[in-house]
Amino acid sequence: MASKASSEVPAPRVRPSIPALPGLGTTWYERGARYWLRRTLGALVWFAVLAFVVYISLRLYGSFRAGLSPTVRTVWDGAQVAASCGASVWGWRVQRRDHREKLQDPPTPDRAGRNKRDETRRSVGLVLAGRLLFVIAAPVMPAFAAWGVGWAVAAFTVREYPSEVGARRWLKERTA
Repeated sequence: MASKASSEVPAPRVRPSIPALPGLGTTWYERGARYWLRRTLGALVWFAVLAFVVYISLRLYGSFRAGLSPTVRTVWDGAQVAASCGASVWGWRVQRRDHREKLQDPPTPDRAGRNKRDETRRSVGLVLAGRLLFVIAAPVMPAFAAWGVGWAVAAFTVREYPSEVGARRWLKERTA
């Protein structure tokens, strides 16, 4: 049996070290079933939380509108529908604009992790502000909830996240 010279055998391709991204782990590299499962489950958790927020918003709004006369209630409900439609479009646009800006300068895997930690630290203050908002803003809570729904839908319907783009560029620099 003839053997091949070592120069004729292709060198085994070494897979580069794939960095883990927040929320996606290393699944972003191959974008297979595990990747789409993680993205889908992440979106479902967000939408479950949003559904709860919308429910609470509508309950608060209902308690506010119960004290209004029927004529004022009709006018206020119409204004609330218009405000909610506008707010959902506004939330969508804010998220898409932010996404486009982040794609212009996508974060490296290290920076993506730091950004996620910073967001987590800031979320404590946002939770406290949100609780105060729930108490004060009952008359316009559906519009706030609609803004959040528009923002979340836009966030989860993108082809790829900026952290993935940054990680691909970072990996390409490392392997080139």
